[in-house]
Amino acid sequence: MAAPPTAALFDIGNVLVEVDFARGLTPLVPPEAGDPHLKLRGLLEKCSELESGRMSPDEFIAMASEHLAFSGPSDEFRNAWNSIFHPIRAMWTVVSFLKSLRLKLILFSNTNCMHITWLLEHYEVFEEFEGRVFSHEVGFNKPDPAIYRHAITEFDLTPEETLYIDDLPENIATGQNLGLRCHQYSKERHHEFITWLDQEFGLPDA
Repeated sequence: MAAPPTAALFDIGNVLVEVDFARGLTPLVPPEAGDPHLKLRGLLEKCSELESGRMSPDEFIAMASEHLAFSGPSDEFRNAWNSIFHPIRAMWTVVSFLKSLRLKLILFSNTNCMHITWLLEHYEVFEEFEGRVFSHEVGFNKPDPAIYRHAITEFDLTPEETLYIDDLPENIATGQNLGLRCHQYSKERHHEFITWLDQEFGLPDA
């Protein structure tokens, strides 16, 4: 039997909070600029520079405003950029439970300083975590193995004893290659996550 988990890496987007860029950003696109969903898709393909820390927030806002044909103030863009989240409270309950078991809880996310500053200020679930690895701070994006190795080294993790929860299959694949105990999360299949978690702790099926 595998050793009981001693730590857990949690992705943020679509694991701890739902993410809906369209809700926040498509209203910024003026009608004459064309299909707002196509504009948004093109913008999101360029986010890796911001998430890796190679582009500053001001540079990103300028680029994004031009791409979306948005001519309003930067504060309006920031507010829209940070309006994309909604809590997944079922997962917040799980986080509190794992904290009560004294697991080392680490946030592990491709994110940017605008989003994470807002999230840390507004959602109390993040207070449960004792560590954090954010792409824009370390200079690597998932699924690059470098960011995983950074987390393992920084927090002295034993991969075989570390749970890893993420919503994207390519991120999970890297985690599996490095020996982490992985689950690809979907809010619509939360019950499957609970079943997996029970198995990881050696609990009998309900």
